[in-house]
Amino acid sequence: MADARVRWQGGMALAAEAGSGHQVLMDASPDVGGANRGFRPTELTLISLMGCTGIDVLSILQKMRVTVEAFDIEAEADRREVHPKIFEHVVVSYRLSSPDCTPAQLERAVTLSAERYCTVSAMLEPPVEIRRQVYLNGQALSP
Repeated sequence: MADARVRWQGGMALAAEAGSGHQVLMDASPDVGGANRGFRPTELTLISLMGCTGIDVLSILQKMRVTVEAFDIEAEADRREVHPKIFEHVVVSYRLSSPDCTPAQLERAVTLSAERYCTVSAMLEPPVEIRRQVYLNGQALSP
């Protein structure tokens, strides 16, 4: 079971605490009454997606005994123009530097995360279209 609590911090700011004891501050932008003191909830959604899939991919690569020198994930999202302004499309880019990882291993790790393990991805898809781009040692593996 997952549990969390959010408490008002004045203005539009909210402090969230999860059952793990970790905290994060959320706020709105000044143009909607916030003070820009923390993450936007939609930013945290993208961060959660990247964190979930990133942990999956790293775990799978570790089981494959792949050496990870650097690993980065970026996400870009397009939102609807009308309320609720949900994500319509998300592009997740995985960038791995490794002296011994094969393209097939990295693609397999990303596919397993996307299709089987990533809880956040499963909660978003559908209605959100998530496209994945994979790079190994600076070379694109997928469009």
